[in-house]
Amino acid sequence: MESKSGIRAENSFVVLIDGVCHFCQGAVRFIVKRDPKGVFGFASLQSELGGQLSGGEGFEASGEPNTLVLVEKGRRYVRSTAALRIARKLRFPWPLLYALIIVPRPLRDAVYRYIARNRYRWFGKDDVCPLPPPGVRERFLDTGQV
Repeated sequence: MESKSGIRAENSFVVLIDGVCHFCQGAVRFIVKRDPKGVFGFASLQSELGGQLSGGEGFEASGEPNTLVLVEKGRRYVRSTAALRIARKLRFPWPLLYALIIVPRPLRDAVYRYIARNRYRWFGKDDVCPLPPPGVRERFLDTGQV
């Protein structure tokens, strides 16, 4: 599947986010601002495409999104590993964060899960996935909904 910007889901870097989460929406804006080459495409975990690309990763048993998923050239990464692999592709100095990959994953993911568990309370959420702002919209691979 190809977006309006020409990003192809099967051979690129696609970030799957919780589309109703304000923190996640802010993360998309953060990535776009620091990704001048347009390496990353985006999709909401709640979208049909997001569900297909995630392969069920990133969802609680209840069906609620609970993590960030990075699909990198067909391979899935979740939680802290996804975040660090995203940072690695951003403009300097963000790739320096990738050095944290040496921290054992259970420890990294514990911090990640703490933030993920509290994100709605700290940052809020929408009832439905809003339309992405101009400049970001064309980087979405799904129906245009975050």
